[in-house]
This record gives sequence, structure tokens and C-alpha cells, in this order.
Amino acid sequence: MNFLQNNSKTNFSKSIIKSILNTKTIKDLFFIALGASIYAFSLDAINIKNQLADGGISGVTLLLRYWFKINPGISTLVLNIPLIIIGYKYMGRRMLILTIWGTSCLSFFLNFWLHTPFIHQINLDHDLFLAGLLTGLLSGLGIGIVFKFGGTTGGTDIIARILELKLGIPIGKTLLGLDVLVLGISLSYLDTKHMLYTLVGSYFLAKIADYVQEGSYAAKGVIIISDKYLNIAKMINLNLDRGYTYLLAEGGYQNDTKKIIYCVVSPRELSNLKSIVLNEDKKAFVSIIDVHETLGEGFTYLRKKNNIFQQFK
Repeated sequence: MNFLQNNSKTNFSKSIIKSILNTKTIKDLFFIALGASIYAFSLDAINIKNQLADGGISGVTLLLRYWFKINPGISTLVLNIPLIIIGYKYMGRRMLILTIWGTSCLSFFLNFWLHTPFIHQINLDHDLFLAGLLTGLLSGLGIGIVFKFGGTTGGTDIIARILELKLGIPIGKTLLGLDVLVLGISLSYLDTKHMLYTLVGSYFLAKIADYVQEGSYAAKGVIIISDKYLNIAKMINLNLDRGYTYLLAEGGYQNDTKKIIYCVVSPRELSNLKSIVLNEDKKAFVSIIDVHETLGEGFTYLRKKNNIFQQFK
């Protein structure tokens, strides 16, 4: 009996280890560490050296240091504990693990880069605009990579991730808003010049973080309302080689039932699509929206790869 119990416990432990140490998780951990290292490098080599302020939890710790003489190391730990607990409540065990990993990696690389002679060769104190721009690009790249692979570096990153999951608010916008709030309060001990250049960096950080997380994917979703939907759909298939979907709708004025065409095209194909619609029905209603990603069998943004000789059949 004891043998069977021990054997079942061993198998259970192996299953847990296997579920944690799978290929995807290892990949996520690696890229979260990479993103944290880039972010830490930006803070050590540019922010600190050029006396630029910081937003988020880092900025709050600097405020507490100025107002109450509290060690930033202690305040960072104290402030992150409740945020990590909140993150676990809303995002689950896996996110908690990745958040602790990301926070630990950031702490490690902040100390690592600080003692690396290479960063002392980067001298940008003569051009604060370039320093603000570069810190925004590097920090945004690092944070974007961390978020793209499901992690955070603690602090306001957790709040940004929760708002993205629950309300659909882009992470970059949340980070920018929180940074502006903290940086505005930081004017109590910083001069306006360095604060404005820090805002430049925060703006580019938000843009780059969103771009990295969403990727370079670019497409347009098109909704077409027309009584000649059959002709339009046929021409879309023939001229653009795109799939489409019929959506059943009811007119608001006459309460009549009609079919709406929905399709996804690349930006360069948008002009051709509008021409097709206008040629078939000049009274057609067309709505164009930005599409960041399409998923699902039989519905893809990517063009089908046809054999080149099929064109001559």
C-alpha cells in the first residue's frame, strides 16, 4: 500500500513538473528574462545616468525616498507584495509565477548592468532629448517583450495587465497614464526640464510597448451593407482572392432582413476593395476598422499561396 501511495505521489509530482517545464513555458521564461534585461539596461545606462525621472512604482519609491526618507529597496518590496496578490486574484497562478520571475529578473539585471563597465561609455548627458527618446525605445521594447510572453515586471505593469484583460485597455496607454500621474507628483523635487524629457521617454515607451506586444500585424476589417451583396462578394473572391462572411442583420428603418459582408484585407488592397464595391453599388454603406489579429480555421488574414502556374489555367 505504501509503495502504491509513494508511486502515485511520484507520478503526480512528475506531472506537475512536466506541466510547468514544457516548451512554451521555457520559451516564455527566456523572453521575459530578455525583456527584463533590456528594460534594466535602459534604466541603468540612460535614466539614472542622465538624471531622468521614472514613472510607475519606481517613481513612487523615489517620491517616498524624498518625502519620508524610505529606502527604495524596502518600499519597492512593500508596494509590490499587494500588487502581486491582486495579480494572482485576477490573473491566476501562472501569471503569478511569471510576475515573480519577471520581477526577480529585473532586480538581477538592474544590479548586473550597474556593475558592467560598458554602460559607463554611453554618454548622452549633452542631449537630453536623445536620452529621453532612447530610454523610451529601449524600455518600451523590453516591457513589450515581457508582456508579449505573458509576464510583468511587477509594479504598475500588473495594473496595466489587469486593465487589459478586464477592460481591453491597451497596456501602453495605462502605463503612460500612470507614468504621467507619478511624474506630475515628482515635480515636487525635480526640475521641469528633466521632467519634460522624461515625458518624451514615457510617450515612446507606451507606443513601442503596444507595437511590440501587438506585432507588426496590419489589416483592415471591412463591413459592407448593400442589396447587391451577392455581386460584391463574387467580385471580392475573383479579384482579391479573399474569403468573406455573411452576417445576418435587420435594417433599423424598414425592419427588413438583409445580409452584410464582412472580410479582412491588407491595407494595400483596401483601395481595390472600395473600387469593387462602388462599381457594383454606389449606394453601398462601407465601414472600415483596424484589425490587429485574426484567428480561427478558415478565416485568415494571410493570402493563400497558390501555385504560380494556376494563373494560366
